[in-house]
Amino acid sequence: MDQMRESVFACLGDLGGLSFLDVFSGSGIIALEAASRGAEYIEAVENDPLKHKTLLQNILISPVRIQCRFISAELYVKRAKRFFDIIFLDPPFPYQYKWDLVSDIASSVLADQSTRILIHRPLKDNPGNKLSKNLEIYDSRRYGSSHVDFIKVNE
Repeated sequence: MDQMRESVFACLGDLGGLSFLDVFSGSGIIALEAASRGAEYIEAVENDPLKHKTLLQNILISPVRIQCRFISAELYVKRAKRFFDIIFLDPPFPYQYKWDLVSDIASSVLADQSTRILIHRPLKDNPGNKLSKNLEIYDSRRYGSSHVDFIKVNE
């Protein structure tokens, strides 16, 4: 996981002044990494009540404020009111609706053509034809038995 995180953020480059959304945030380690790399506005979305306390404790060390949203990813997307430059999704590997969620994000106020959407997924869960036609995987990195896909929204 550490290698994946380092590699992903190396690919993203400088996050200075950018907004970052961490969906399925868990402990908040990805949101913290975004903060340490200069992201200006960060939100962490986590629905699992067993992870809330850890997330709240961990973000205390952030150099910038991280907004926590304790809500399901699907409901968060439906209620979204803000655009993000980078959106990182790390759904539980058994989660079956990841490609629907990516499509919903791409067609919401959360994203536009400049947004980079990243999703961490099991190697065997290839998007195939599950990805909306307006979405394009422009990079994909393998980390052991998982992949991180870098997706952009096309017109």
